[in-house]
Formats: sequence, C-alpha cells, structure tokens
Amino acid sequence: MADGCATVIVVIPARYGSSRFPGKPLALLGDKPLIQQVYERVRQARGVSRIVVATDDVRIHDCVTGFGGEAIITGNALRSGSDRVAAVACAMPADVYVNLQGDEMPLNPGLLDDLILPFAQSGADVGTLKQAITDERELLNPNVVKVVTDSQGDALYFSRSPIPYRRDRPDGAGDLVPGLHWKHLGIYSYRAAALTRFTALPSSALEDTEQLEQLRLLEAGMRIRVWETAHASLRVDTPDDLRVAEHLLQSWLTG
Repeated sequence: MADGCATVIVVIPARYGSSRFPGKPLALLGDKPLIQQVYERVRQARGVSRIVVATDDVRIHDCVTGFGGEAIITGNALRSGSDRVAAVACAMPADVYVNLQGDEMPLNPGLLDDLILPFAQSGADVGTLKQAITDERELLNPNVVKVVTDSQGDALYFSRSPIPYRRDRPDGAGDLVPGLHWKHLGIYSYRAAALTRFTALPSSALEDTEQLEQLRLLEAGMRIRVWETAHASLRVDTPDDLRVAEHLLQSWLTG
C-alpha cells in the first residue's frame, strides 16, 4: 500500500500485437504468463496504491482478471504506452501515475521504490530510472535505450545508439566507459497534469525516428528527472529474450 498521503497507481500497458513478438504478454515465463510475472512483482513494491493493466485485447484482460489482477480495455488506436496510462488516468484519479511496460519485469521491488519514493518527494513532473551499463554489448544493442543527463539529473537525450560517442578513444579501446554510459529502464512516473500535457502533444520527429515516446517530451521542452538504480529488471523484446529471461529468472529465484 502507499506510504503517506500520495495515491500512486502503477499502470502496466500491454499490447497483444507486438511487431517483434505477437502475444508477448501471454507468453509463459516459468510457469506463469509474462504479464502475471510483472504484476506480482509490482505488488511487492512500497508506495503503490493500485495496479492496473491497460490493454487493447480481451485475452490479456481475461488473463489478468483470471489471476486476480485488475485490467481495463483502452482500445487499439493509442500511440504509446503513456497514452494508455492517460486513458486510465481519465477513469482513476491519483496523485502519481507510474508507467511500467508489460515487458519490463522488476527482479526486486526496490526498482520501483527507487523511482516512486524520490519522485513523490521531488518537484519533478516526470521521472524515470537509469542503470550503469557494464557490458559493451548492451551499449551497442539498439534494443537497449541509452540516456544522457545533465548535472541536475534531468535527461538531455535518449537514444538507441551508443551515447555519448567516444570520438578520441585510444586505439584498441572499447566504446564503454564506466560511469559515462547509462541505460534507460522502461518505467516512468507522472503527475497528472504532466501526463495530460504529454498525451495532448503531437508525435515528434525525434520520437518517430528513434521510436522512443519519451523524446516527445524533450522535444516539447518538458523535463524528465532521472534517478539511478542498482536493481535489475528483465526486458523481453523478442522470443530469444524470453529464453534468456527464463534462465535469469531461475538463477535469481534459486540464488
């Protein structure tokens, strides 16, 4: 349940028709559907008042309600996960809305705590998380989104490309520099007013080019505060990722 007076709703957008992995939320990870694995880990986090899966498909809706979760149908014409969060916000008033993608599974409830708790105490309108990149393969992987922040912790840019680029790296040196390169985790927190403004904005050129919805915010001049977390999550983009996640999940459960 939520700490203090703030009402915090975690919304988990989950589409059935993923281009790279159709039906992904219902794919089995261990002995449960991926969406259930994500939902159950959110239940363990502090500061959460309510959890809602926002989906475009009755099969996902019925799966969630079948394991005792809450879900709503938001339609299939929305541009992004945050637009689904906004659809939930229209029906469910709250102080803070958290957008956790249905393919981003926290392995520790502290992951959500690292966003919700500082965000609630800050003056930020939008917040998200970053994590140090320690493997150069992640830096070079376009499915791993990178982020660069300013000295105040506000995001300067997000990209699928390796940023910042090391122009004058020594011969034979790799691209990765510890403390310089960070990956962005697919979780956001919004004040209600910021969420309303965000979803009213037209899609931006940067957003369409990189296929990253958060660039719509930056291009419109809205600030995104970024906090660091050391807690791991499992990201599932493809069937191959699901097989890797299966192995990592078993290692985490038995470790």
